[in-house]
Parts: sequence; C-alpha cells; structure tokens
Amino acid sequence: MTQELSKEPVFDGIGYEPSPFSRSQFVAAKTDYDFSKYDNPNTDKHKKIMVVCTEERYMTMKNGKKFSTGNHPVETLVPMLHLEAAGFEAAIFTPTGAPVAIEMWAMPSEDEAVKSIFEKYSTQFQQPKSLADFVAGNMESDTEYVAVFLPGGHGAMLGLPENDDLKKVINWSIDSGKFMLAICHGPAALLAAAHNEAPENFPYKGYRIKSFPDVIDTQTPGIGYVPGEMPWFYGEKLEALGVEILNNDISGACFTDRKLITGDSPLAANNFGKMSAEALLNG
Repeated sequence: MTQELSKEPVFDGIGYEPSPFSRSQFVAAKTDYDFSKYDNPNTDKHKKIMVVCTEERYMTMKNGKKFSTGNHPVETLVPMLHLEAAGFEAAIFTPTGAPVAIEMWAMPSEDEAVKSIFEKYSTQFQQPKSLADFVAGNMESDTEYVAVFLPGGHGAMLGLPENDDLKKVINWSIDSGKFMLAICHGPAALLAAAHNEAPENFPYKGYRIKSFPDVIDTQTPGIGYVPGEMPWFYGEKLEALGVEILNNDISGACFTDRKLITGDSPLAANNFGKMSAEALLNG
C-alpha cells in the first residue's frame, strides 16, 4: 500500500511551506514549456521587459502563522523564456532593490529550460533594480521598457498592492501605451494603482481578467498548501474596483483585454508567455 502523503505544512524555521500532499498535486517536476519560435523577433536590445517582483517572503495568515511564499518560479520563468525567444530580455525590479523572494519549493526540478533561465538571471534576482530609484529618476532610462510583467505567487500580495512607486509605474505604463502582463496572483499588484485614490479613478475599471480565484484560496488551507486562512482576498478588492474576473477555476486559461494580458495559474504559464510574446511582436 502506498503511504498517504501528509497534509501538514512544512515548517522552515520561520514560516510554513506547502505540505507534501499539496506539492504532489500542484508542483510538477517539469513544465509544459514548448520552445516556441517567433517570426521576426525583436532585435533592439534596448527594448526590455520590466519584471516587478516581490522582496517579501512571509505572508501572515489569519491564525498568525506565516506562509513561506514569494514569486512562483514557473509563473515567472516560463513567460520569461517565451519573451526571450521573442527577443525581449528581462530587467528584474523589486520595490527597494532587495533580493527577489522566490518560492524555491515550487521550482520544477527536472526542467532544464527553466533552470537555465533561472541561472542566467540569478545575479539580477539577487541584485535587482530598485523601483524607487527608477521612479525617483522620472522613469527615464537608457532601456525602453515595452511591457511591465507582474509574476504570480502569493508574494505578489506582499508589499506591492500598496506601493506608491508601483502605482506611478502602472500609470506611466498606461499613459505610454505599454503592455501589462499579470499571471495568477500577479493582478493583486495592480491594486497599487488604487492606493490612496478614489475607487472611480482605478485605471483598470471595466477590464476583464483571468487570474487565480479567491474561491480556491479559501480551499487551500484544507490540504496544507497554506498554514491558515488567507488574511485577505485580492480578487474581491479588484472586483470592488470594477474589474471582472472571468473564471472561478484554474484550467490554464489566459485573456487579453486591451493591453492587459492575464493568466489563471501555473497551468497558464506557457500559453500566457506565448500570448504575451506575440502581442509584443504584433504591437
């Protein structure tokens, strides 16, 4: 008989990583990255993707226990693989330039393509650019950022939704016609645009997205993915601001509304990356 996997979250010395059972359900050794090739890829090396990551690792749940999170590696790296294949390198940012927090427990251990791009950007993940410095410099740079990418992982809910520098970057990206790319919990970071603003001024009011549903976040404590109930739900906050979330499950679905591209989960990372790469190449 097969021994049943534990549903108890795993203590890391400060907080809790997902249980062995939940990892068996949601963490794959390999991704479905498909090595797509792109016609007429970008050749202007000054054009890059601004990847805004979290620098905070621990989410305090309602019961006071801490969830060890950060940005999800599949949701970060698989889209980056597609964007690179389309000719767009990434520039990694965090709010202050502190190292990126990454959910290393979710790294696909047998996926050489993902591990390779993680290694390529390892220095940037450890020493990212500062969003605060970029904003202080009036968002002027030798680099032309053609899109802003908000990777998922529950870490997107930490620090970013109330970051005023990110608020300015979001408004700058909209005013200058750039694409916004957000996957899974990544749309939580869009809440920065509503920070200290009247709700009716939210720039994504009336937009439709596909993202990680709040209803699933109510279920994950039962399998030990998180060590307690969520402290808050980003989806209900976006909906209160006039965003329509089109899905209540995760199937790998993606959606484009104007220049906002979204995907629902790690299952969407490959298609989300392709959709984003093609959108950037097609303008």
